[in-house]
Amino acid sequence: MMHALLVIIHVIACFAIIGVVLLQAGKGADIGSAFGGAGSQAVFGSMGTPTVLGKITTVIAIVFTITSFSLALLGGERSSSVIRELAPAATAPAPAPATPATPSAPAAPAAPAAPSGTSR
Repeated sequence: MMHALLVIIHVIACFAIIGVVLLQAGKGADIGSAFGGAGSQAVFGSMGTPTVLGKITTVIAIVFTITSFSLALLGGERSSSVIRELAPAATAPAPAPATPATPSAPAAPAAPAAPSGTSR
């Protein structure tokens, strides 16, 4: 239940931050300001006073970050692998191998090992 609620909040925050960022006007919209135009005070524009959209963006970004970390922590507790392992099937024990009707010949004894080292 908690995981599903966090996912819903996270998806809403994703769409909200995309929408709010797209609504904002770019600070360096004029290409001349990037190359030292007379109207620019810095490469990325002046900060100025924060707008309402800027404050909303900050709040949504904080919500997005918190839900991201929360989902990562909850996801780590749920599973340690992304590959699902199949549960072992409940099968009957395998029958014992049938014994042969005729006894097999005894195994030949192993030959003695040759000396491994050479003496000088």
